[in-house]
Amino acid sequence: MPGKYYEEFMVGETIVHDKRRTVSEADNQRFCDMTMNQQPLHLDADFAADTQFGERLVNGLYTMSLAVGLSIPETTDGTIVANLSYDEVEHPAPVFHGDTLRAESTVTDKRETSDGERGVVTMHVEAFAVNRGDELVCEFDRTVLSEKAPDEG
Repeated sequence: MPGKYYEEFMVGETIVHDKRRTVSEADNQRFCDMTMNQQPLHLDADFAADTQFGERLVNGLYTMSLAVGLSIPETTDGTIVANLSYDEVEHPAPVFHGDTLRAESTVTDKRETSDGERGVVTMHVEAFAVNRGDELVCEFDRTVLSEKAPDEG
């Protein structure tokens, strides 16, 4: 398992995630279809051409979901009990078809559960558009319930 157990997270550490993903038009279309989000700014090229952006934008919830997915291998792959919350979500810049995203997670807090058997870890996740000079396109706090390392005894 490449994910971290509770004890392995260090408050203040920043994890630069290895995986990146170029967002395609099909990705955006499928996500909108699956979530029944028919916002024309995401789907209608003619409508979007007349907006301040001049083209369709990638669904912000897809951007956030992709950032979570990019962070999984080095944080919670196989070591998570549950995602507890996503807070303080911001989209400081839009994402366009063809943008390549990468993510970083900074551990901001951790504490044991009241029974001492698991731990709660909060990370500040940031997503960047690599092809646009690493422009910040999404950020949020992700809180997870994490397994503790198994006893080796």
